[in-house]
Amino acid sequence: MLTIKESLENTVTDALVQVCGIKEATGQVIYASRPEFGDYQANGVMAVARQLRQNPRELATLVINALSGNELIARAEVAGPGFINIFLSDDLLAAKASACLSDPNALIVPSQHPQTIVVDYSSPNLAKEMHVGHLRGTIIGDSIVRILEALGHCVIRQNHVGDWGTQFGMLIAHMNSLSSDKRALSSNLADLEGFYRAAKQRFDTEPGFADQARAYVVKLQQGDADCLAAWQRFIEESLQHCEEVYNLLSVGLKRNDLRAESFYNKELPNIVDDLHDKSLLTESDGAQCVFLDEFKGKDGSPLPVIIQKSDGGYLYASTDLAAIRYRSDNLGADRVLYVVDARQSLHFQQVFAVSRAAGFVRQNCKLEHIAYGTMMGEDGKPFKTRSGDIVKLRELLAEAVLRAQDLVTEKNPDLSDSEKALIANTVGIASVKYSDLSKNRTSDYVFDWSSMLSFEGNTAPYLLYAYARIQSVLRRLEEESIYPGDHIQLQQSEERSLAVKILQFAELVQLLGEDCYPNQLCLYLYELSGLFMKFYESCPILKSDADTRRSRLALASLTAVTLKKGLNLLGIEPLQRM
Repeated sequence: MLTIKESLENTVTDALVQVCGIKEATGQVIYASRPEFGDYQANGVMAVARQLRQNPRELATLVINALSGNELIARAEVAGPGFINIFLSDDLLAAKASACLSDPNALIVPSQHPQTIVVDYSSPNLAKEMHVGHLRGTIIGDSIVRILEALGHCVIRQNHVGDWGTQFGMLIAHMNSLSSDKRALSSNLADLEGFYRAAKQRFDTEPGFADQARAYVVKLQQGDADCLAAWQRFIEESLQHCEEVYNLLSVGLKRNDLRAESFYNKELPNIVDDLHDKSLLTESDGAQCVFLDEFKGKDGSPLPVIIQKSDGGYLYASTDLAAIRYRSDNLGADRVLYVVDARQSLHFQQVFAVSRAAGFVRQNCKLEHIAYGTMMGEDGKPFKTRSGDIVKLRELLAEAVLRAQDLVTEKNPDLSDSEKALIANTVGIASVKYSDLSKNRTSDYVFDWSSMLSFEGNTAPYLLYAYARIQSVLRRLEEESIYPGDHIQLQQSEERSLAVKILQFAELVQLLGEDCYPNQLCLYLYELSGLFMKFYESCPILKSDADTRRSRLALASLTAVTLKKGLNLLGIEPLQRM
């Protein structure tokens, strides 16, 4: 099954090939910029005309003649220097919208070439509680996973948590010093951030403690049973904190998705040996490094990728190379997506390049860094509390729910306490997620409570209210035994515009599966809601005749289904009532 855009692309391409007698051409079909220019626009004629040295408007006319009789197209016209404006058939639009009404799964067209896609996301450091810096990677990654799964791809989640390194010797030393008092230990571990700060302070101020911590690092790396047991207890406590946050955010990461840094430890010596065997390693100041010609500093000097430190320790690059080989060879990935802070761009460019040079990844496996910017405070700096501390993610979400509850109480004071709690929880969490997802992921953005909880503009409350309002209309009419029909008619321009937008949902989801920008989905849902409001205001339902009323109810119902599917792809479950 093809989307409308794909069908048009094939149709225009075939017409171009037929008219020009060439083997390779493309219709280059895009959305029309304004309704008066049609629904879609084909731009491929001009490139072919230049190639054949023909007049593009004349060639476009020949292509339009070849399109005559196609059931998709009501009419086509030449515009500008050789564009083709395409107006879709109302009958076709009505039929496709009706088909989606009877089978909502048709709103998303599965990929014609399903792949095995590994998505590396969230990846918190288990030395601390999850904070606001983990929000973007977690929810952007979760949305991408939902989109790819909806397209029929086999998606393998990978939570590459930081559970190894020198800081864990420090934590184990502090943990062991408290182990004589089990109640005190449990109480301290309940506040992971405070536990980490206490251990770090001792490490910085107590030389004996610091020496003990370093000794524990060595023991841990050597597999000492007591150190591993202490380490495992800390990891378990940390993971429980992470899972609480994932549940609050409705993020689908499970224990089975964990592939921590420690998972690759045994493979790291092999990575070094293999790089050495391929003559890629160079010793620099005692460290084992890879130097590639494409990476140079500002002064033109080569930039190293450090694989092994002079003391024999390993770095992030070593572990990432092992992970790439595992994901390519063991998981059989066709694509590997790394949803990681944009500040790590150079790191991933280097790691990807080294893995290619070393043959650690299959040639047909794509490696992609899905970069995202930073959540900023009003001062233009990374978002922190007034005291300058990093904001814990659980505390941020709890405050969002409290603020939403105040808002709900103000707007609907007659709701029961249980209804207020349900709505506040949904609106609060959704507002935080949507405010982030609605921004271009590569950009930094300023965190602002007032805008994210607003019922106006491109916000979660606005969309949740739009969905709930449609459900309210449908419920009210059902009480009067008035139900949606099974066939949609498009009699007025507002009905037609709404139907076109709904049918473009499949095209958008396909695009999202390729470029992974969830903000485009947010914008689509906002525009869809706006088109529904215009339809609702301009196309009376109760005052129309029976067939028209049933059709308009059907179109309203299909809009709600589309909104829900879109919100679900963002990890948001809409409310029936607000």
